[in-house]
Amino acid sequence: MVSFNINEHKYKKVHFIGIGGISMSGLAEILHSHGYIVTGSDCKASEITEHLKQQGITLYNYHSSKWVENVDLVVYTDAISLDNEELKGAIHRKIDIIDRASFLGQLMKSYQISIAVSGTHGKTTTTSMISSAIKDHELDPTILLGGNLDDIHGNVRLGENHLLLTEACEYKGNILKFYPSIAIILNMDEDHLDYFDNMDHIRRTFEGYVKNVNKDGTIIINIDDEHVKTLVHRAECNVITFSLDQKADYEGRNIKYDEYGIPTYDLYYKDTFISSVTLKVMGRHNVYNSLAAIVACHSIGMDFQEAIEGVLKYTGVHRRLEKKGVKEGVLVIDDYAHHPTEIESSIHAIRQGAKGNIICVFQPHTFTRTRLLLERFSTSFHEADSVIITDIYAAREKDYGNIHSKTLVDAINEKGDLAVYMEGFEEIVNHLNSLLKPGDILVTMGAGDVYRVGDLYLSS
Repeated sequence: MVSFNINEHKYKKVHFIGIGGISMSGLAEILHSHGYIVTGSDCKASEITEHLKQQGITLYNYHSSKWVENVDLVVYTDAISLDNEELKGAIHRKIDIIDRASFLGQLMKSYQISIAVSGTHGKTTTTSMISSAIKDHELDPTILLGGNLDDIHGNVRLGENHLLLTEACEYKGNILKFYPSIAIILNMDEDHLDYFDNMDHIRRTFEGYVKNVNKDGTIIINIDDEHVKTLVHRAECNVITFSLDQKADYEGRNIKYDEYGIPTYDLYYKDTFISSVTLKVMGRHNVYNSLAAIVACHSIGMDFQEAIEGVLKYTGVHRRLEKKGVKEGVLVIDDYAHHPTEIESSIHAIRQGAKGNIICVFQPHTFTRTRLLLERFSTSFHEADSVIITDIYAAREKDYGNIHSKTLVDAINEKGDLAVYMEGFEEIVNHLNSLLKPGDILVTMGAGDVYRVGDLYLSS
């Protein structure tokens, strides 16, 4: 097992295979800012790879064992197979190698405080809310996000080695490789079933993650989630609870929504009223996210007023209920929701302020998720007035022909809701131009490139 401490400089030159990924690029930037010689490879050019080049990081646009001839450590992503030329070259030369998740876990140990935000839903938003609150804090935090936040001008903020804030994804059991001093667990839901066997497998993975937090550390958990609540008795560290529905250390009570679906709630700590909190983003799910963020800020020593004011600076992260523009009275929103729970929560949030119809364009993400959660997907659009389903975004998977978007359309229509299948984005935009009217809301949903539909509609 490779041991890495960012302050020791045991390794001088570090190479990243798949450096263009949002997490990998952030890790590369952190090392570069600490004086390491950083190189990387990625076959796909993007805004991320261009940004890295501008920082002075050497990038290669194809894989070759030549790139690892003179490096001390190789970091690789989950997407890299064992027959990758660079990985094979590193093994042949007996260069130390480490996967991205293990590297991030080692990095957590390099900081005096490391906050990791985990859960099936809400990680990026909650981490972004905390980021907005602590970015100017005297601890000078280093921040890693799974999305782009204007407050930190991207997905990474480079700071000193006092505080690290990062997302912690459970996919492939990666959270078992993480060692935060503060672990936030928002929720647990069936997802990533191409890796996990079932809900019990997911819960056991989170139990193992909790055990990685040492006795002096803290877990912050949402006890309204029946699966997360079981972790209270598994933890050997300090446990802080938050809730909207039951007794907890931190509670959000008396939630009300304005005409645009923006929530206001009363914050209570240990049964004592602290403050009324009015968010700038929609939805009950964001009440949970904001409450978790306030708890995290308070747990590192911020007073309540500072924590609340900081979290309320958050106005949204790209691709999370992001308002893209208005065309002829039609509001266009883009959302990253790609799981039934997320879809239902986001459409419900939009419905609170909708005056006209909600038209949802959904791009399913991965064949496995669509097939295994088909029944749940079929009921998740019930608050939309019309649903357009486009082709499944394959991401990391191959199409074995056992699921198609038309299957989802049929399942939705069987429940009495209205859905149609359309293959091409241009076809969808032409349909939208004839369908939408002033007061309607168009929302594009999915973790792929469905956001392009909104962009095309606004420019058409």
